Amino acid sequence: MTNLPTLVCVHAHPDDEAFFTSGISSYYSALGHRVILVTCTNGALGIDDEGRPGNDPAHDSIVTESTRAGELARASRHAGFARTITLGFEDSGMVGWPQNENPNSFMNVDVDAVALTLATLFDEVDAKVVVTYDENGFYGHPDHVMANRVTQRAVALSQGVERLYYPVVPQGVVEKFKHDAKEQGLSLPAFVMDAVPLTPDERVATVMDLRDFATRKQECMALHASQIDNGDIVTMSPELFALLFGTEYYQRAWSRSPVVGDQTDLFGGF
Repeated sequence: MTNLPTLVCVHAHPDDEAFFTSGISSYYSALGHRVILVTCTNGALGIDDEGRPGNDPAHDSIVTESTRAGELARASRHAGFARTITLGFEDSGMVGWPQNENPNSFMNVDVDAVALTLATLFDEVDAKVVVTYDENGFYGHPDHVMANRVTQRAVALSQGVERLYYPVVPQGVVEKFKHDAKEQGLSLPAFVMDAVPLTPDERVATVMDLRDFATRKQECMALHASQIDNGDIVTMSPELFALLFGTEYYQRAWSRSPVVGDQTDLFGGF
């Protein structure tokens, strides 16, 4: 058993852990930290085995849930997570989908009840740092927004969590991507410019250089093979992938006490 502090990542769906935080999970697990994943939904409204999205009337949610559970188990192990906990709530789907009205969808949960469950878990595993999405859910997905709400409440209820961070994309980084891609003769995909709201640079507290783990991060994404809409990232050249995903940026959203020394380490100053 390690004496190093524990990191918990709270995500909405299977594959979110690969895209958002598999760099830090790989890095900190390699250092000997205990890294734990919480996945809030079953991901049943992802792409099914016939390539149909969750809002297609013919979509097979039962097969999709089963497939994604297996992918999550393999990908989370590869990303260094020592334990994966699935809360099992129903996938809410994208904004405006009919599943938004399902009372069992994650977006409709009792915030306080779920937060109490998470706070109990955080204290059970002695979590010191927790990571989830920002208030907009990074890109507005209802389940990501709810993950933020329950996690914010949970860290406040916990006895031991010291810090909460959000993965973000700083405004200045996109301009740097443009410059570096031009210098290297690489073509940037459209999603780099259009897919997510950008965070003002001054809100970024921690910059993690994770290029040594870029290959593993891309492999983790590839292990979620059923989600074929991510194919352009999975098949991206290693050079472009490392440029886009080899550094992770974090906004410090909450801390129990003043923080010093976390510019390049989420546990900095402990």
